[in-house]
Amino acid sequence: MKSHGDAEWTVDELLAVCIARQIADGDVLAQGLATPLVAAGYLLAWHTHAPHSYFASAIGQSVCREGAPLGLATAEVLWLDRGLNAFGFVSGVLDLLPAVKPIEFFRPGQLDAEGNFNNIAIGRNLRRPRLRLPGVGGIPDVTTYLPASYLYVPRHSRVTFVRKLDRISGLGHSPRRTKGGGPCYLVTDLGEFDFAGGRMRLVSLHPGVSLDEVKRRTGFDLDLAPQVGETAPPTAEQIRLLRNVVDPFGVRRLEFLSGPERRETMRSILAQEGALRPG
Repeated sequence: MKSHGDAEWTVDELLAVCIARQIADGDVLAQGLATPLVAAGYLLAWHTHAPHSYFASAIGQSVCREGAPLGLATAEVLWLDRGLNAFGFVSGVLDLLPAVKPIEFFRPGQLDAEGNFNNIAIGRNLRRPRLRLPGVGGIPDVTTYLPASYLYVPRHSRVTFVRKLDRISGLGHSPRRTKGGGPCYLVTDLGEFDFAGGRMRLVSLHPGVSLDEVKRRTGFDLDLAPQVGETAPPTAEQIRLLRNVVDPFGVRRLEFLSGPERRETMRSILAQEGALRPG
């Protein structure tokens, strides 16, 4: 828990607020699977400055105008009940999204300085990788034509930020590109970045984070904006909405956890939702 500004906040709340700040009223917001931090940011924007936004969700493959609190056992029911219409995955990726040009946040497993990223596997041997990642979904399709994409990394480290990717699933600022654009924005637990000139560039440090720490945890030479500022912390009202309205069970925190801690947190959330039988 950190205190800076008019309220105490956690890093997951700061990232959700940073995501919300990228949203303009009326945007179409595309959300993939297992991205509750992105969903929290979208819903926070919807509850504050972007009430006319649309949600294009992979959950139920539906388009919604009305948000619902985050959950695990209840997520599909809540979103499907509010869906205006539904579409197939292929139709959504190849027909709907190219037409509406949505805002979409992706979470890279590996990311290079030009914004190309890998969500397939870490390790050169694809048959026996060191770590198998969640997979590509529609990423290779949509990142080739979106005018811009948005990225987030909950745990900034040299494992993710690398000089050379083991393989590419998301297209960045690459000479291979024939249309669309690469990433325009990235937020991590250390700071905010843009891609001015086609390279990742630090534009703000989160409160309490040093420039040396960002450089130490990045696996390539880091470009800096002419003036690196400090990220504005969440307001008391934004924190109230996140904790009481948008995500009362704290589903967004799962993106920062792994192993036993993640399992226990999931069990706790399911118990609060009433989805676990006693004993």
